[in-house]
Amino acid sequence: MATWSDLNLQNSVTPLMEQLTFFHDHALMILLIITILVAYIMGSLFFNKFTHRYLLEGQTIEVIWTILPAVTLIFIALPSLRLLYLLDESMDPMITMKTVGHQWYWSYEYSDFQTPYEFDSYMIPYNEMTNNGFRLLDVDNRIILPMNTQIRMLITAADVLHSWTVPALGVKVDATPGRLNQINFFMSRPGLFFGQCSEICGANHSFMPIVIESVNTKTFIKSIMNILNT
Repeated sequence: MATWSDLNLQNSVTPLMEQLTFFHDHALMILLIITILVAYIMGSLFFNKFTHRYLLEGQTIEVIWTILPAVTLIFIALPSLRLLYLLDESMDPMITMKTVGHQWYWSYEYSDFQTPYEFDSYMIPYNEMTNNGFRLLDVDNRIILPMNTQIRMLITAADVLHSWTVPALGVKVDATPGRLNQINFFMSRPGLFFGQCSEICGANHSFMPIVIESVNTKTFIKSIMNILNT
């Protein structure tokens, strides 16, 4: 979960988020090198009492500052294309879950069971929250999902545009009325992971959080059996 003092990305939960973090660091390092190089060249030109007579018209420097940006873009584009392919790759999911965005809450459905289970997830108001709750982030019904399992989320909306976003998972998918989007992810560790709607959807846009509880498979089966039997 992000806090006010964080200056970096959240700790990754999925292999895809790890790759996104690596790409972020890779691109940031290239940008830093470019910034230092350009600053050095500009500084050496500004604070120099000599004037090069070929500086304003030189074919060599024209070729250099045309080729170098092209090479730099290649070093950024290749990892980016690889990431786009990995994000679109649809593995065989073990569990499929459906989520629908409403003004202003989320509803979910475990659709793989013989009798599908549906529930709504509302933000817990501040005056009803316990001392160990997270303000504007905790919900009354969390999503319980197993770790080390390929999971597919089917995402849509019932009224206006929403966006189902969990930063630690590297997931951000538009929830569009009349359209079904999907995303796959694989959680590699247990824990609580928080997200929010990332599409301005009305007055209470900031009050429809997402909470995923990642547990081991045995605990997940036990939790689902208890829910279905009640």
